[in-house]
Amino acid sequence: MKSNILKTFLILIGFAFMVFPTGCKENNPIENQIDTIKIDTLFAKGADISWVTQMEASGKKFYNSAGTETECMALLKSLGMNSIRLRVWVNPTDGWCNAQDVLAKAIRATNLGMRIMIDFHYSDSWADPSKQTKPTAWTNLSFTDLKTVVATHSTDVLDLLKTNNITPEWVQVGNETGNGILWPDGMASTNMANYAALNNAGYDAVKAVFPNAKVIVHVQNGNDNGLFRWLFDGLKNNGGKWDLIGMSLYPSTTNWSSLNTQCLTNMNDMVSRYGKEVMICEVGMSWDSPAISKNFLSDLITKTKSVTGNKGLGVFYWEPECYSNWNSYTLGAFDNNGKPTVALNAFK
Repeated sequence: MKSNILKTFLILIGFAFMVFPTGCKENNPIENQIDTIKIDTLFAKGADISWVTQMEASGKKFYNSAGTETECMALLKSLGMNSIRLRVWVNPTDGWCNAQDVLAKAIRATNLGMRIMIDFHYSDSWADPSKQTKPTAWTNLSFTDLKTVVATHSTDVLDLLKTNNITPEWVQVGNETGNGILWPDGMASTNMANYAALNNAGYDAVKAVFPNAKVIVHVQNGNDNGLFRWLFDGLKNNGGKWDLIGMSLYPSTTNWSSLNTQCLTNMNDMVSRYGKEVMICEVGMSWDSPAISKNFLSDLITKTKSVTGNKGLGVFYWEPECYSNWNSYTLGAFDNNGKPTVALNAFK
C-alpha cells in the first residue's frame, strides 16, 4: 500500500514538472503568481499626511465607511496603504512639520508597521516649483556654509528618528526641485553645479545616518520628459548623486489618461537613461470626482508596476485626508463628513 502511494506521488510530481517546467518561467503560472505577489508586497502604496496632526489639533476627525471614528493612519492602512510620507520644514512659524512634529507622526506610522518617506523641503515653509525659499536663519550664509547647514539639518532630523528606532526607507533631498533648491544659490537654471553640490550635501548626510535609505530627487510634472532629461542630465554632468527619481502628477478629470501614458513613457525613459528606479511621490485629484479619481489612480498604479525591470516602486497620494476644504486644498480624497471616498479603493 505504501509503495503504491509513493508511486502515485512520484507520478504526480513528474506530471507537475512536465506541465510547469522550472526552467521556463513564462510557462509557469505558479512562479508568475509568486512574482506578482512579491511585486504587490514590495510596491509602496502610500500617502503624504503631513497635515494630520494640525488637523487633529483643530478638531478634525476621521471615520471609516461605517461611520466609526478611526485614527487616520490606521484608516489608510485598512484601505490598502503601507507607507507614509512626511515633509520637514526647518523652522516653521507655527511649529507644524518641524522635527518634533515629524517625529510624532513617524512614531505613529512605525507602530502601525508602515514604511516611511521623509521629505526635506530645506525651507521654513513650502518649497515647490514656484518657490525654493531659504530658511530665514540661512539667508545670509556663504555657499560653503549653506552646504554645511544642509548636511547638519538633514543629519539632525535623521539622527532624531534613529534615536527613536525609526528607519525611513526613502529620503527626499528637496521637494519638487525642477529648478533646484535654496534659491538663488541653488537655482538649477542659473547654476546647475551649485544645485548638484547642495543636493550632494543632503545625499551624503542621509547615507551617513541611514546607508540603506534610498535618496530621492523629486521633480514636478511627471509627464514632462523634457524637464526630467534637462534636470537629471545636468545633475549627472555635475557629479550629482541620487538613488531614485521621484515624480509628481496632478492631472485634471479630463486629461488624466493621456498624462498617465506620458508619465509611464517618462518613467521608462528615466530607467533606461540613468539606470535608476522611479516612484510617484505625489498625486491628487479633486475630492468631488471620486469615481474618476479612482480610475486615474488604478491606472497609474498599474502603469507604475509595469515599468521596465520592476523599477517602478510606488505611488503616494498627497494629503488624501483633507476634507471640508482644509486650508483651501481641494485635491484630497475624503468627503466633507471625514470619510474616505471611493477614490482610495484604488489602493486596495
